Amino acid sequence: MGRERRAAIAGVHEFGPRRAETMSALQIKALSAARALEDAGLTWADVDALYDAGETGPAAGLALAEYLGVRPTVVDTTAVGGSSFELHAAHAVRAIATGKARVALLTYGSTAHSERRAIGTGPRGNRGPASNMEAPYGLTLVGNYALVARRHMHQYGTTAAQLAEIAVTTRAHAMRNPDAVRGLHDLGHREVREITVEDVLASRLIADPLHLFDCCIISDGGGAVVIVAPEVTRDLRHRPVWILGAGEAVGYLEPGADLTVSAAARSGPIAFGEAGVRPEEIDVAMIYDSFTITVLTILEDLGFCAKGEGGAYVEGGRLRFDRPGAPALNTDGGGLSSNHPGMRGIFLLIEATRQLRGTSTAQVPGARLAVAHGNGGQLATHHVAGTIVLGRD
Repeated sequence: MGRERRAAIAGVHEFGPRRAETMSALQIKALSAARALEDAGLTWADVDALYDAGETGPAAGLALAEYLGVRPTVVDTTAVGGSSFELHAAHAVRAIATGKARVALLTYGSTAHSERRAIGTGPRGNRGPASNMEAPYGLTLVGNYALVARRHMHQYGTTAAQLAEIAVTTRAHAMRNPDAVRGLHDLGHREVREITVEDVLASRLIADPLHLFDCCIISDGGGAVVIVAPEVTRDLRHRPVWILGAGEAVGYLEPGADLTVSAAARSGPIAFGEAGVRPEEIDVAMIYDSFTITVLTILEDLGFCAKGEGGAYVEGGRLRFDRPGAPALNTDGGGLSSNHPGMRGIFLLIEATRQLRGTSTAQVPGARLAVAHGNGGQLATHHVAGTIVLGRD
């Protein structure tokens, strides 16, 4: 792989339990950070850049540094929802490339399930300068995504059965992931097994046309990622996973906007161009899956298929880990069947790293290139896209 190597993922850790009623979100972050540093063979003293999305409270960055006992000289508190961690990774690469840092630490912790947060169905609050024209009408988060799904169906003939294929694929991958299986049991799911398209369509309607199995689960969870300079990779415990390209973009309502096009249509080409790869070269696609329509839209916008062709593209289990010819989708089980504590972007980086190390529970043979794409906010209205292309030697 002759592409420029500016920074690599050196250590990762995913907090296993999907119910963490005896721990705080900050404790989950700290435990995950310690394990990720151990995974990399590094120590707290090595950390000189800290990235925090502020999900555990005020004084983001400062409070976390004090809690962990580290003294970073680079602090980044970008908070844009689920894609925060893709942006953190991009910013860490830039800080390392300019010599401002050598070891960057990204962390996440959430007790969304234990706190019984109404993430998908509760009020959304102030979401931007146009909120006074939206909030009075009571649009929920799941309702927002339902608008995108219905519009996609209207414009392109996409069917509910095609959306269901995404949930079926990610559940098949989840059944190979012991943490996901244990989590589904712990979260009270009645039937922990692979599901069919018919199962998805038979599950109760949440926001027309999205059914229960089209929606992510709500869990506790967290994780950490350690990103290092090239010279640090010589002493790692695992092969480095290089960050080859990164792209960032925003999307919001404007006259004439197409609800079926996300900001991934802008962040993706930037990341792929920087990495010097094409979508068809990607072995593993870790795509933010708050809902099945999120995945379908982003797959199109990243260039895996043309706009409007996503329904046919995902049919027949094409994106399973054991079906060559297309990228494997969300091989940990994704937010639909593994975990979704509110902001899932860090888990996309973690599973992409496991795939390129060769340690995933749904391992793609010989995987060399992966993409991790996070979406923060609400897809049809206000959102931020972050695309990271990763590769191994």
